[in-house]
Amino acid sequence: MNTQPTIRFSAIGLNHNHIYGQVRLLLRAGAELVSVYAAEPDLIAEFTQAFPQARLAREAREILEDESIQLVVTAGIPSARAPLGIQVMQHGKDFMSDKPGFTTLEQLAQARRVQAETGRIYSICFSERFEVGAAVRAGELIQAGAIGQVVQTVGLGPHRLHPPARPDWFYQRARYGGILTDIASHQVDQFLFYTGSTQAEVVAAQVANYKHPQYPELEDFGDLLLRGDRGTGYIRVDWYTPAGLGVWGDGRLTILGTDGYIELRKYIDVAGRAGTNHLFLVDQKGIQYFDCSQQELPYGRQLIADIENRTETAMPQAHCFLSSQLALEAEANAQRLGYLSHD
Repeated sequence: MNTQPTIRFSAIGLNHNHIYGQVRLLLRAGAELVSVYAAEPDLIAEFTQAFPQARLAREAREILEDESIQLVVTAGIPSARAPLGIQVMQHGKDFMSDKPGFTTLEQLAQARRVQAETGRIYSICFSERFEVGAAVRAGELIQAGAIGQVVQTVGLGPHRLHPPARPDWFYQRARYGGILTDIASHQVDQFLFYTGSTQAEVVAAQVANYKHPQYPELEDFGDLLLRGDRGTGYIRVDWYTPAGLGVWGDGRLTILGTDGYIELRKYIDVAGRAGTNHLFLVDQKGIQYFDCSQQELPYGRQLIADIENRTETAMPQAHCFLSSQLALEAEANAQRLGYLSHD
């Protein structure tokens, strides 16, 4: 039985389906969903069918000014997330955004200032770590010293595009932020977390549009190299997942330590094991396989505790901002390759 104090939360902005995972992880942890607002009637209809307990707010201000609500969550259009988060913090509430939490360095700078002024929480739900059992288990194994000192991560984030299902904003760089800002923010978060780095820089970055000239502002490939104070990282992301794969992407992470390595096959094991959340550990003694499908996912309960106790157990605020900063800097300074054009 859940013993965490119940918090009340609402949703504003439903443009990405990640909002359903964000809401469910909070409900699992004992939070109460109060209300919802979005400008799009079809998105509201789908959301309220899934969560009939959510009262429909007439405007966002109704939620912002409701003093009984402690947390606002969003998966709105990416470029609108930071402006909303700043409003939420200025209204004395905590905030959880889908990734990316920012699309420009200017947004990040303003959010950092407002967060420091208000003391509120600006959290980004990096679901590829927080909502993946294998990623949680990897953190536990590393903390226990299973592979020695972590020196490098290699994170791969392939995705399937499926153009008919994508809204117009998805192809507008100013609104989605670019492939490194968007997808690679997951892998940057993981690099910082698993290496324990609290300072880092972008060594090199590049993006391209090799396959989709009909969408000139889309970036369908990107990679970057990071150097931190506790290790290095390589990241590759793309929109090339072939139709023959049974899931939307073969998300993989390799964590290299001085005494072994861990590989995560998060969503599929192409060697044939069924299901998701596969973890392989290789150390001085041999090879181990871990089925992490039943792993407890602590982010929701930790965030609720942080809201109640003003702590930083779910994710340090500095980590949240640094992971976003690195992805934004990589995007801003990336070499443009291939057929990509923003003209």
